[in-house]
Amino acid sequence: MSGTNQLSASKNSTLIPIMIIAGLFFIFGFVTWINGALIPFMKTINELTDAQSYLVASASYISFVVMALPSSYIINKIGYKKGMSLGLVIMGLGALVFIPAAEARTYWMFLTGIFIQGTGMTLLQTASNPYITILGPIESAAKRISIMGIANKVAGGLGSLIFSAILLSGIDDIKDKLSTVSDTEKAELLNTMADSVVTPYIVMAIVLFLLGILIRQAPLPHVEAAPIDTSKEGETAKTSIFQFPHLWLGVLALFVYVGVEVIAGDTIIAYGISLNLPVSQAQFFTSFTLLAMVATYALGVILIPKYMSQSFALKASATLGIILSFCIVFSTGFTSVLFVAALGIANALVWPAVWPLTLKGLGKFTKTASALLIMAISGGAIIPPLYGAIVDAKKEQLLTSGIEEASAIAESASSGYWILLPCYLIILYYAFWGHKVGLKKA
Repeated sequence: MSGTNQLSASKNSTLIPIMIIAGLFFIFGFVTWINGALIPFMKTINELTDAQSYLVASASYISFVVMALPSSYIINKIGYKKGMSLGLVIMGLGALVFIPAAEARTYWMFLTGIFIQGTGMTLLQTASNPYITILGPIESAAKRISIMGIANKVAGGLGSLIFSAILLSGIDDIKDKLSTVSDTEKAELLNTMADSVVTPYIVMAIVLFLLGILIRQAPLPHVEAAPIDTSKEGETAKTSIFQFPHLWLGVLALFVYVGVEVIAGDTIIAYGISLNLPVSQAQFFTSFTLLAMVATYALGVILIPKYMSQSFALKASATLGIILSFCIVFSTGFTSVLFVAALGIANALVWPAVWPLTLKGLGKFTKTASALLIMAISGGAIIPPLYGAIVDAKKEQLLTSGIEEASAIAESASSGYWILLPCYLIILYYAFWGHKVGLKKA
């Protein structure tokens, strides 16, 4: 009976911290997934190419490269809780930058605000991901991270719906008018459209500042990763982060994963529009992707680790991603959009599985390894613009060969999804073999 009581007490002691960290995942899920609405919005008000418009994702995700190791240093100095608080405040400051950016309708200022918000999210992610991973047994870490994923993607769906309604309402009419009005009227229309971001970002800044203050008082216990086991025969203590090849392969897997996750969520609205689907319909497409992820996260919570191992979940996810990549490029119209949304099913359990598989056995190197994994989020900065560049190049090629513009736009948008295939192949390798490299068998 005493053992049962001890287990119950352990679960109760982690419940409140799990709920608090889930709240943080909700926040940066909301902020991250509004990019799906921001990309077509920025493309219109700043008159950008496809590749240029996807710099919205780059500005957000490149901050994880620049700031991950500094974030790790800061967290080592001030602790997880203060690091999370500081991250929220920095995100609030980034939201305020949108006000002068909208007034000036200057793309680089918008990107600066997004980068500052990304810096705050880097601090949050660097603190919260390893915290939730080592808060309980490593074997059930994917279950806890799946719960975080549900909070993250529900928030992302809400953020996408809210910001699509605010920013993309009437965008079709505005596009039609832009081709017929004078330069002065055109500037006036675009300025009015740009001003629509001011109020929501003021509200966002206030909420983030308040949460930054409140998190300082949150009851989050101190946790540390378990030390590396050096008791096994032949096992020697590791002295460098470079002695863990499975970590570096995990960083690569996470890098390409974040790229495909961002493509699945952030390109789908613009993709639907390129297929001549009405904006009033396309504005909901990011929510389709996120709904697919939430449903799969829920399965992960139920199945891992009792019925399904973390490595098996990763194998199944990568295999499905490869299948769906082919389905997208070989289908057309709304069916193709649904296959993009279905990538949410393939993507959901990758992040929850890669983290514990990568952090396994790292002990005192866990914080540094976590920073490296956070840096891998930069895949979201690099891979989506590559998608945009493929789309632009294919469109130029088709237009040069005499293809009608509408057909060229639709076909080129579809061809960009070929970039998914090598990414899922890398994840598949990590699922089967990569996560075992350099680790001794028990």
